Amino acid sequence: MPDLQSMMVLAVVVAAMALFITEKFRVDLIALCVLLALILLGLLDSNQALYGFANQATATIAAMFILSAGLVRTGLVEWLALHLDKLAGKTEPRLIIVLCITIAFLSAFILNTATVAVFIPVAIVLAKTRKLSASRVLIPLSFASQFGGVCTLIGTSTNILVNSIAVDKGMKPFTFFEFAPLGLVMTIAGIIYLISARWLLPKRKGEEQQVDRYHLAGYLAELEITDKSSLIGKNWEKSKVKLNEKVDIIKLIRNDKATSKPTKTKIREGDVLLLHGKMDKLIAMQDKYGLKLHAKTKIDDQKISSDEVKLIEVLIPPRSRLVGRTLQTFEFFRRYGCIVLAVQRLGKIIRERVAEVTLDEGDTLLLEADKEVVSRLLKSRDLIVTNELTELYVRKDKAIIALIMFFAVVTLTVLNIIPILVAALIGAVGMVLGRCLTIEEAYQAIDWKIIFLLGGIIPLGLAMEQSGAALWLVSTVLSPFLDLGPLVVLATLYIITAILTETMSNNAAAIILAPICLSVAATMNVDPRPFLVAITFAASTSFATPIGYQTNTMIYAPGGYRFFDYTRIGVPLNLIFWGLSVLLIPMIWPF
Repeated sequence: MPDLQSMMVLAVVVAAMALFITEKFRVDLIALCVLLALILLGLLDSNQALYGFANQATATIAAMFILSAGLVRTGLVEWLALHLDKLAGKTEPRLIIVLCITIAFLSAFILNTATVAVFIPVAIVLAKTRKLSASRVLIPLSFASQFGGVCTLIGTSTNILVNSIAVDKGMKPFTFFEFAPLGLVMTIAGIIYLISARWLLPKRKGEEQQVDRYHLAGYLAELEITDKSSLIGKNWEKSKVKLNEKVDIIKLIRNDKATSKPTKTKIREGDVLLLHGKMDKLIAMQDKYGLKLHAKTKIDDQKISSDEVKLIEVLIPPRSRLVGRTLQTFEFFRRYGCIVLAVQRLGKIIRERVAEVTLDEGDTLLLEADKEVVSRLLKSRDLIVTNELTELYVRKDKAIIALIMFFAVVTLTVLNIIPILVAALIGAVGMVLGRCLTIEEAYQAIDWKIIFLLGGIIPLGLAMEQSGAALWLVSTVLSPFLDLGPLVVLATLYIITAILTETMSNNAAAIILAPICLSVAATMNVDPRPFLVAITFAASTSFATPIGYQTNTMIYAPGGYRFFDYTRIGVPLNLIFWGLSVLLIPMIWPF
């Protein structure tokens, strides 16, 4: 039996995993609760409380967020994205190959959430021009970003984190391209799989209409103004119908043409109002305001849109100021002047009281906006317009400086002149001093949720090691596998990490498994490096669920996916990567 201290640490680990899996709270809040529990239970000294925040991995990852933002903000990533059309050809296989190679290359050097955010609208437009559904290209886009991430030391935050753990334990740091041999094999294998198994990718052609995807037909209706209507001579703003009935006007149609300012146009007899609201309210308005319902009218995207008004879908990316806030508290209508028709979150459609919904990254909003508003949406850093190419303001005159900073970081790290932390900090500070980013943009570029996650969870790995909990797990839970040799143990650790990554934070999974890997190596008297590489690759490649990796969540709604779309195409790919890892890791990093 483990001693009391080990039992308390294991209890904290189990509680943390349960909270991560249930997703009842934000991951950064869970991490801080874990840190507080470790301190209150006396499992960490007070001088170890800030161990996670002071860890070189935390600072390096923060600097890499800024470096990645500098490359995006100067237009380098956008320029490459917009020049893919000619390379992509006219066939689906070629489009998928070009997208995968491009995104994998960029993700090897830029944190992949930033790259995917730029490429989502590009991929959708490229697919649309080839008469393909977005669902055929967005899963390959997300998966390829993970392929590229495991090719270099800076490709994902997990790579940097595991390298930091290795250095803290006196091991030789991983070199910049040390993961590349295995990463390149996996990238090639992954692209071949996505092409040959693309029949597993869903086709959502029947749901290309946004009205269908957001199930809006029951919330839209056309009502004609009769000669007895109390609305004649008034405009929508002054009529107070919106306030009293909680109904929005989408279009005002006069003589079969939509007016340019429906809320400010004086209403006449014979006008037709396209309204959005609860159907019982819309039906009740007939008698109350002297209206006539057009019951047989089919409502589709074309009916809602016009020359002056467009139906727009926007995605809330990581680090958006909308995350954790409601449309009401963000004053969304005042900022953008458009109507929010519905919110979609991992397939769940929210159409009622949308202004009061607390938003999260990966949510999509269906908006009805005037033409001049669309331009404002395209330039917003808090939203990604999925069905239009972005018009984000970029500092193209600073692109050379951004490239110099980027190559300086890579060169200094590859040649092992200075540690990766120092190189990353030079790059981050250089981006600000070179005016590729303002200091406010640099702070906004950092995903503080990940920083606080690391600050709270890294001490848990330390507590597992110090208390002997990691050693106890090895000597009991993994004991049956130890006699079968290090290869079986490596395969087991990879599978455990992969499963945990699909259900909780990939960084948290790596932190929990790393001390176990070190204890396994010590017990078996073998090099821990192969085990650390296994958990790094397993934690950085999550294909089987939409919640296992940020980029999977980002493409869920724009692609019109369902949960098991990921499982169907992702599980075989996870098994392929597991087999390649078990085969190749011992050859590249001998025990």
